[in-house]
Amino acid sequence: MEQSILVESVTYSAACQGCGAVAEWCGVQALVGGTLRWDAESTCSTCGVALAVCGGALPDDVRSRLLCERGRGRARLRVSGPAGSATVMRVLRAEFGIGLDGVKAVLTQVLSGEYPATLPEMELLARKLRASGVDAVASRTVD
Repeated sequence: MEQSILVESVTYSAACQGCGAVAEWCGVQALVGGTLRWDAESTCSTCGVALAVCGGALPDDVRSRLLCERGRGRARLRVSGPAGSATVMRVLRAEFGIGLDGVKAVLTQVLSGEYPATLPEMELLARKLRASGVDAVASRTVD
């Protein structure tokens, strides 16, 4: 099993839970072993409240920011060698919980680099594909 850690970070503004003022947050989405995690922290410059959120799910609005941030963007999956579509579709169905009717569209998006995923998310998918015998590499797209 692959044990390297892959991290994607982002800074963003959100309301302080102590006083309601706008506070700057720093968050990281990390792929640790075979698990994605989200950690974020902030110290409010108005009231001094320090908060940390560890191991939660990546909020949708922050995920969108990670995907759109200049110089980062979405990740792409490259599959080479004898990659049977059936194996790739089986992994996609298991990972995304989609049925046969939707998996072909997702397969096309993933392989073309159009599927919106962060680098840690796409690397997790690449690891699952490699574990199933498919030669897959995740990389950042160049916008």
